[in-house]
Amino acid sequence: MLQSLRVRDVDPARDRPQTATVTSAASQLPHQRNGLGIAYRVMAMACMACLSAIVKWTGERGVPVFEIILFRNLFAFAPLGLYIWRTTGFSVLKTRRPLGHLTRSAIGIFGMVCGFSAVQYLPLTSATALNFAAPLFMTALSALILHEPVGRHRWGAVVVGFLGVLIMARPEPGHMNVLGVSLALGGAVGSAGAMVAIRQIAATEKGPTIVFYFTAAGVLLGLVGSAFRWVTPDPVTLGLLILGGLIGGVGQLLLTEALRVAPVGVVAPFDYIQLIWATGLGFLIWGELPQPATLAGALVVAASGVYILHRELARRRVLAPAAPACPDPTSATR
Repeated sequence: MLQSLRVRDVDPARDRPQTATVTSAASQLPHQRNGLGIAYRVMAMACMACLSAIVKWTGERGVPVFEIILFRNLFAFAPLGLYIWRTTGFSVLKTRRPLGHLTRSAIGIFGMVCGFSAVQYLPLTSATALNFAAPLFMTALSALILHEPVGRHRWGAVVVGFLGVLIMARPEPGHMNVLGVSLALGGAVGSAGAMVAIRQIAATEKGPTIVFYFTAAGVLLGLVGSAFRWVTPDPVTLGLLILGGLIGGVGQLLLTEALRVAPVGVVAPFDYIQLIWATGLGFLIWGELPQPATLAGALVVAASGVYILHRELARRRVLAPAAPACPDPTSATR
């Protein structure tokens, strides 16, 4: 009997189908994980568009921007804390780079203040589209601050992308909303600067650690700013402020999960779906219709951003494994 079992253990007729099944499943797994990563990213963009709509709506109800930032970050701790507890554990909060976190948080909060203020002065679609300039600024800042080599292809994409920004901004007398556009571009610069700061600490600091300390800094700034001006919200506005914090926290975690299960090159191009969500919400809530110039400029900026991402990933594949992983270019200030 033992001999018979041994024969069956190595019987090619029995082993071959099993091996083929395992190989087939393994070959399908990357595609399944890429699909899951894309789904996470699309849901994250829906969360971010909803957060922007809540910021705009509560701002119109008289809630100051620092108070909105306070609620956004305070209630983001609920999903963030649950995520850390269930995945990495709270030991991940130990850090060797406190000054690095402080720098990253200060730049990121500057971007958040500008971005949250921009939606008060611009249509939701326009504010969202202008924020897509962040990868363009990140490329320029990486060359200036990190001294990373940026070839003519990426510089060309940056120039083309800024032409798209000009199309959206419409710098014509009587057409350009100077304050709104300046705030939106300030938000994009803050997001780009935060990503450069993240690159400087990413070698030793994990994603949940970086997000935790940024969120804590947002709570602190919101408390300080709200001490100078506080507007007690009515029950509906209070509920929306809390919802904004929860949605913002969930969106940030979905961004993290998308990068955990799929490469950045697969999921990052789907960030531009946020423009579709923002357009829909802007129309449903405020009756906003995007201007043709906004859509045309957004397409130019999106194409430039995707091309920059492609060139960045190609460069890092050549330099791997010496170069650190390319960070997420979109979640720095959300």
